Amino acid sequence: MMKVAIMIPTYNESESIKNILEQIDAISLPDIEIRVLVIDDNSPDKTAQLVESLHYKNVDILKRPNKDGLGNAYKAGIKYLLQDKTFTHLVSMDADGSHRVVDLIEMLKIANENPGSGLILGSRWIQGGKVINWPFHRKLLSKGGTRYAGWALKIGIKDITGGFRIYPRKTLEDLDLKQITSNGYCYQIEMAFAINHLNRKVIEVPITFVEREHGKSKMSQRIVLEAMLQVTRWGLVMRIDPAADKLHYVK
Repeated sequence: MMKVAIMIPTYNESESIKNILEQIDAISLPDIEIRVLVIDDNSPDKTAQLVESLHYKNVDILKRPNKDGLGNAYKAGIKYLLQDKTFTHLVSMDADGSHRVVDLIEMLKIANENPGSGLILGSRWIQGGKVINWPFHRKLLSKGGTRYAGWALKIGIKDITGGFRIYPRKTLEDLDLKQITSNGYCYQIEMAFAINHLNRKVIEVPITFVEREHGKSKMSQRIVLEAMLQVTRWGLVMRIDPAADKLHYVK
C-alpha cells in the first residue's frame, strides 16, 4: 500500500490550482492513497484562501509568511510531511498545469511497481517525452542546461532540471537534507546530485510538459545563471578532489 503526499508550491496560482486539485481528486488507483499539500507563500491573489474554500478532505495547506523560493518551499513541505510516518512517497508537482495529472498516474504506477528505486522522474527529454508551447530558444536553454549539468556532475539523468518527481520516503530519510542549500531552479539539480550519491536506481518516465496558460512564470535569467554557476563550482570541486563531497549528502 502506497500513501502519497503531493507537494504543490504556490505563489499567485489561483487561476490554475482549482483545475489541478479537481483532476487529482478524481484519481482512482488501487492500493494507492493520495493526499495533497499546497505550500503557499502568502500569495497576494489569495491562492490559499481559494484552496480552503474548495473544502477537499484530502488537501492540506502549509501557509508560509512570504515568497521565499521554490527550494525553500519544498524543503518546508518535506520537513512537514516526513513527520507523518505513514507516507511512503512524496511527489513534487507544479501548480501551473505544466505537469499533467495523466502523467502523474503513470508515474505513480511505476513507483508502486519499483519499491526499491531512488527516484521516479518525469522526463521531457527522453523518447516519448515532449514540450508543448515553448519557443525554440526556451527548449534550447533547457536542453543545454540539462546536458551541461549532467556532464559537469557526471550524472546520466536526461532531465536533471525537471521538477516532476516522486521521492520514496527512504531516499529522503537517507539524505542529510540540511546539506541541500540551493533554492529556485538549482534546487532540482542539487536534489538529483544528492540522490546520485545513494547509488540507487533513477527511473525516468516520459511526460508531456505543457507551458502554463495562466499566470506568470517564475523563471528568470538570473535564476538560470545562478544555477549554472553553482553547477560549475560543484563540477570543478569533483574534478579537483573526487573524494571531497563523496558522502556530503548521505547520513
